[in-house]
Amino acid sequence: MHTLIICIDRDNDLGEKAGVQSPIIGRTANIDAAVKLASIDPEDSDTNTIFGGINLYDRLILENNDSEDIDIEIVSIAGDKKVGIASDKKISEQLDKILSQLKPQNAILVSDGAEDESVLPIIQSRIKVDAVHRIIVKQHENLESTYYIIKKAFNDPKISHTFFVPIGLVFLIYAISLYYGSPGVAVMAITAAIGIYMLYRGTGLDDIIDGFITSMNNSLHGGKITFVMYLAAIILSLIGTVRGGIEIWDYYNQEIQVGYLILLMGFINASIGWYVLAGVLINTGNIIDRYLAKEKIGRYWSHPFFIIAGGMLFWAGSTYILVISAALGRFPIFNNGREFLISSVTLAVLIAVIGAWISTRPTRKPRQMKNRM
Repeated sequence: MHTLIICIDRDNDLGEKAGVQSPIIGRTANIDAAVKLASIDPEDSDTNTIFGGINLYDRLILENNDSEDIDIEIVSIAGDKKVGIASDKKISEQLDKILSQLKPQNAILVSDGAEDESVLPIIQSRIKVDAVHRIIVKQHENLESTYYIIKKAFNDPKISHTFFVPIGLVFLIYAISLYYGSPGVAVMAITAAIGIYMLYRGTGLDDIIDGFITSMNNSLHGGKITFVMYLAAIILSLIGTVRGGIEIWDYYNQEIQVGYLILLMGFINASIGWYVLAGVLINTGNIIDRYLAKEKIGRYWSHPFFIIAGGMLFWAGSTYILVISAALGRFPIFNNGREFLISSVTLAVLIAVIGAWISTRPTRKPRQMKNRM
């Protein structure tokens, strides 16, 4: 093959909205996929991308109709709704399969904007790219059209969650501060709220919480034991957080002067056991569900052991720091700090090794009964 036209859908609207699996190879298959996507969401720009690629395909065929050396094909490749590494990895895997199957000499990238064109280095690392064809949807240039575009943009959850939440926090905090007659506190409170929100989004906690909620919904609708375990874990985590908060208050009101590190160690020392128990319950529920579904458990056996070992290390470390700083009176079990710390670390490592050993044991196949003669 001579030329390959590649249409990129980086956020996988084809799969999420139209239920079409990529890669999509051929003019007819791409038309069917674009029509299906347009019937679901006529305002999706990926529809225009595919039709733009088909239009380019037809023009190249017409221009080189007399040439026998020109062989052209069109494909559409979709990534993942979580745009990023996962999306680009899927695009890379599909592209490798297509190039191995069709063996084109060069390619033309068709996209609807800079987001899809960000995968251009991935494509260029595998095949020569002759051109990038961007599809720009024409809009009527008046105020109503501009308002409509902005409105549709802010209806997109990706945009609304990014902009509306911090703006709403700012207005809410400022209104509360005005109500209580302390507008000076508003600046500090707004700065803290925005900082917490940026850490929440920047560290990926939003994805973790979304995944946790999705897992709970799947467990509930699937009738799995993990749903009950999730609820128990939430309650235990709340108890642990309250216990840690009470411990911080107790250390703060002690006669000796304590710093932020001691307060943090006090919180960890009082709450880590509850968090460990919550994590063990969730993993135990996963193991039970996999066992009932007759699925391979494998390395899931190691997770509870690793959680217990990690919790023991945090507990031992926080206890050691609290005792040597005179915030606690004595070491539990061993009065000597060195013996206590070494014994705790050794026991934690031993628990982790046991978990790893159990998870790597080969599964025994059931014995087959021999037919009696």
